[in-house]
Amino acid sequence: MLNVPVSNPYWTQLNCHGVNNTRDITMIHGNYIIEATTCRRTRYWERMNLRPIFERYFKEDPEVVHFAAPMPMLTDESYVRNYYYDYEHTWTDEEKTKRLHNWEFQLSEKEPLWDAADAMRFGKDIFHQGSCVTNKGGMDWLKRMFASLGLRLHHVLFDTPKEKDKPDNHHPWHIDVNLVPLRPGLCMYNPDWSPRTPEMWDLFKKNDWELIPAARPTYVHKNKVYLTGLYEGKSWISMNTFSIDPKTVCVEAHETAYCEQLDKLGMEVVPIPYEKVIPFGGALHCTTLDVYREGTCEDYFPKQVEGY
Repeated sequence: MLNVPVSNPYWTQLNCHGVNNTRDITMIHGNYIIEATTCRRTRYWERMNLRPIFERYFKEDPEVVHFAAPMPMLTDESYVRNYYYDYEHTWTDEEKTKRLHNWEFQLSEKEPLWDAADAMRFGKDIFHQGSCVTNKGGMDWLKRMFASLGLRLHHVLFDTPKEKDKPDNHHPWHIDVNLVPLRPGLCMYNPDWSPRTPEMWDLFKKNDWELIPAARPTYVHKNKVYLTGLYEGKSWISMNTFSIDPKTVCVEAHETAYCEQLDKLGMEVVPIPYEKVIPFGGALHCTTLDVYREGTCEDYFPKQVEGY
């Protein structure tokens, strides 16, 4: 699969991405199945891997609504020219931080682009991260689309981590290592990638939600094969968990500090040895896609912040 060339009328890509991170490309909300645009040419046809399953759901369940965001062209105009050269050789740390705060990364605003893994659902409210893989146009498309469904979408930006002996990371990438709800009223956040959108903090406070900094990762990953260098050493992939219900959460078994923290918060922690999967781009949240949940769409934020 990884060695298969992919193309559209505008370009040819000599390889393609793996298909294990299903949450990256598909957003599920209630009876809605929504395919993301994604922004990488390597992932252009990745959605087709799940199509047979979604077609079956559509036929078997009359309440299923399956649709896709406008499929992007991903021409050279969709990307900022020389971005990575300038990032490595031209810009100072101050310039990189300024771009981080202004939500200016390698994507242009030529067309709406977004990854589903930048979204975190809280019932009727969805928090979506502005990142390297979600541009402002993608956020605008999502906001309009969800408004038509009676749902509220909120953007959120995160700061850059300051780690000893490591350069600052100015590339936010997917919200499920930054902001993770555990149960109604309780949410964990990454103390390094701290949320820097004041309206988000106001919204949580206004509705009596508790925001708690997650315990720092303790497990040292040593991978012989991996797609990115993000998961070498200690990594905030520790926060990438999968909730079964408001009391039960699956956590990577080697992240003992996080397991202990969640246990003290009253959660039933299910440790899952997952370190062999992580090198391929994601952990428990990335590689799962919950398509069926019991219950209704709750409004956990009845007191809204104006303009957010």
